[in-house]
Amino acid sequence: MTRAAHHLDDIAGPGSNPVTKDDDMTADTPIPFRRLLIVEARKLVDTRSGTIISLIMVGLVVASVVARGAVAGPKLQTLVGTAGIALGTLLPVLGILTVTGEWAHRTALTTFVLEPRRHRVLAAKCLPPLLAAVALSLFAMLVAVPATAVVAGVRNMPATWEVRPLGLLGWTGGNVLVAAAGLALGALLLNAPAAIVINFSTPVLWAVVGRLGSVGATLAEWLDLNTTAAPLTSGDMTWSEGARLAASVAFWIVLPMAAGLVRVLRKEAT
Repeated sequence: MTRAAHHLDDIAGPGSNPVTKDDDMTADTPIPFRRLLIVEARKLVDTRSGTIISLIMVGLVVASVVARGAVAGPKLQTLVGTAGIALGTLLPVLGILTVTGEWAHRTALTTFVLEPRRHRVLAAKCLPPLLAAVALSLFAMLVAVPATAVVAGVRNMPATWEVRPLGLLGWTGGNVLVAAAGLALGALLLNAPAAIVINFSTPVLWAVVGRLGSVGATLAEWLDLNTTAAPLTSGDMTWSEGARLAASVAFWIVLPMAAGLVRVLRKEAT
């Protein structure tokens, strides 16, 4: 079966007409958004890249929590926050690959023939990585609880179970933001290698910009998403810090996603 045929089966359902799934549907019946969402969610686990990245993130979350517990001791909040290193690194990559996959595998033409309203396809692509960011954050919290207990038992010392609910909520929100930034960058460029290189090089570039005098420091203070999201993940955000976070979100997520939507709507599918 060809790749296009597989894609038709994904959206319409195996054994069904390529355009319609139910006998009472016609060629003019729009594909339900729920079906588009299910198809895109499946791609996170049944494609090679999605499966590998998901498994690596799960493995790194467990490894980082256990390793930090062995070094820092049984502190629940600390162990949960450590998992953010792996998630903050790979969640943007997952978002980039999700958005650019149609163009890399040359299945965009098939997808947009089945669903000409491209904005619905893009919306269906964006939701699963954001939900995955929430799910992986919850998974890290679940891993940190037994890890804290085990470390306390092995090291024969009392565990610190106190957590800051706002801090955990903000930490989860920070993971969602980095995933959204990857989605926006992927939608803007529609080129996975270029977007991944920019994503990994951005922290280094902002470190350089921050040392270019007062202007560079101000730019980094307002536009570096890693810097502006730090108060959110700690749960101690003030109004001025919230304004900086809003500016960096607009710069890295809102504007690129808006431009990416325009590009997806206009780009010729081949």
